[in-house]
Amino acid sequence: MTEPTPGIHHVTCIASDPQENIDFWVETLGLRLVKRSINQDDDGTYHFFFADAEGTPGTSMTFFPWEDISQGKVGSGQVSRTAFRVPEGSLDYWEDRFDDYGVEYDDRIERFGETVLPFRDPDGLPIELVAVEIPDDDPTVPWTEFVPESAAIRGFHSVTLWLADPEQTEDLLDTMGFERVGTESSPGDTPGDERTRFAAEGPVGKYVDVLPTIEGGRQGHGTVHHVAFQTPTDDHQMEMRNAVRSLGLRPTQQIDRHWFRSVYFREFGGVLFELATSGPGYTSDEPLSELGERLVLPGSFGDRRDEIESQLTPVTVPRAEQADADD
Repeated sequence: MTEPTPGIHHVTCIASDPQENIDFWVETLGLRLVKRSINQDDDGTYHFFFADAEGTPGTSMTFFPWEDISQGKVGSGQVSRTAFRVPEGSLDYWEDRFDDYGVEYDDRIERFGETVLPFRDPDGLPIELVAVEIPDDDPTVPWTEFVPESAAIRGFHSVTLWLADPEQTEDLLDTMGFERVGTESSPGDTPGDERTRFAAEGPVGKYVDVLPTIEGGRQGHGTVHHVAFQTPTDDHQMEMRNAVRSLGLRPTQQIDRHWFRSVYFREFGGVLFELATSGPGYTSDEPLSELGERLVLPGSFGDRRDEIESQLTPVTVPRAEQADADD
């Protein structure tokens, strides 16, 4: 038996301007920059990790700010939407905040008995806030420098996959430990199509929604690069890797990403999936109180700090006290 995934570990997206990206995700949305590093496959590009106060698995939205590529377009074979949990009753707060910060958002919609607020980040990335009851024993820790605890984002709710032919991907999700929980019409996505929801067992990032569409897309600014699922230990990851491989997919060997260990593969519809361990975690190389304060260069990259820093656009992290002074 393969140990089922608890749910989403992180989602990695493509941005354009690194400072604009930090300003939006830290100040506007109130997430914490828990790691400021580089793309380990392209060391002239930042890799930013935004999460809850402690970088809990299931809360990390990460970005590669590739400044020189073109605008993307969401289409088949991509994660079309990434949704975050917020406390019930907080959507009025978020609409007021979006009005104050000039964020474009759409009308609320009801989906599987929950209220959803769709909006986009400065690069046009489709995002959603979903109002849910946050239990007392929830593993996430709200970051409250810019947004009060009563409204703070509490990790992932779900990702939506747009797929030309979902059947094999649905079988894959079953193999990974997701259970089909229902199907309903999905206005505002691909009109006339139905959304099928799958649920994992964990409390955070537990849902994957699947929508059939042949809408063409291209990767670029404002699109998701990949979605990672939790395989908490190396043993769990190896079991899942073997299970995925048995379906005819071609997962990579384990790759050390410093804060977690990863296996990558493209699922049947073309979406890049990752399996990620829970550890060592973001505090393995920085104290909790100092997460995101400096550029962290893992492993041998540290020997090239001067060279790497010279290729990166300088950025600053928003501070609440400075924002108050500016007002």
